[in-house]
Amino acid sequence: MLTRLEQAHSLDAVGDTLQKAVMGAIRPSAVRDFLHGTWLGHPLHPVLVQMPVGAFLSAAVLDLMPGERKAATTLIAVGTAGAAPAMAAGLTDWSEMTKDRRRVGLVHAAGNTVALGLYIGSLAARLSGRTARGKALAFAGLSIAGASAYLGGHLSYSQGGGMNHAAPDVARLPEDWTAVGELAALPDGKPAVRRLDDVPILLYRQGDRVTAMIERCSHETGPLGEGDVVGSGADACVVCPWHGSTFRLTDGAVVHGPAANDQPILRCRVVAGVVEVAQP
Repeated sequence: MLTRLEQAHSLDAVGDTLQKAVMGAIRPSAVRDFLHGTWLGHPLHPVLVQMPVGAFLSAAVLDLMPGERKAATTLIAVGTAGAAPAMAAGLTDWSEMTKDRRRVGLVHAAGNTVALGLYIGSLAARLSGRTARGKALAFAGLSIAGASAYLGGHLSYSQGGGMNHAAPDVARLPEDWTAVGELAALPDGKPAVRRLDDVPILLYRQGDRVTAMIERCSHETGPLGEGDVVGSGADACVVCPWHGSTFRLTDGAVVHGPAANDQPILRCRVVAGVVEVAQP
């Protein structure tokens, strides 16, 4: 079923329209960086969902206990209020994903939207004194949210949405120092790509000092070696040609998203004019 969902091209028309709307609505790069979690060093969406999920689950427990109507209503209100920022961060991440991930993400978002509507209805019913109806709507919302969370887990763990795609390359490199080329062959002040086995490495030379990072972008494995360089010296950054993620060449720090993770940096040294790298 999930494979068919990933390949459901019929969802692309809706997905493409929504993607354009999201990217048009959240246009300032500072806002996008904030919602991606670039400043946090970790995607922001899974952090923000903890509040509504925790509130709704806690409300469900209280709904099964006598005398906890007011506390459960308060938690439903808190969860409903917390859903909006979580959805904003999720949609921002979703808008930068590949189409197969966007198809699953679209259904995930639709399920969450329905669940939120049920919780809003539950809150309205509780505030008007219709407690039984409010409980029924809340349990229905929790059921749909749970199914939607399953899709979110598939999107993250099976499809790799939001993960650091550069991290697996680190484990494929040798732990011991290994030569990757001559220092004299590297351009000064410009990045260069070298391969160690089948892992591309981005080298950046400043005089006799060289830094090395995984060349595949942590966001979606874009080729950083084909990206533009902005800035100079210690502030020089490479911009991924696929989605615009920007990383500082000297330490791999992410400066602009959609990447939320730093680019993995390798140990690097120069011995007798030969550049050597090793796992961190």
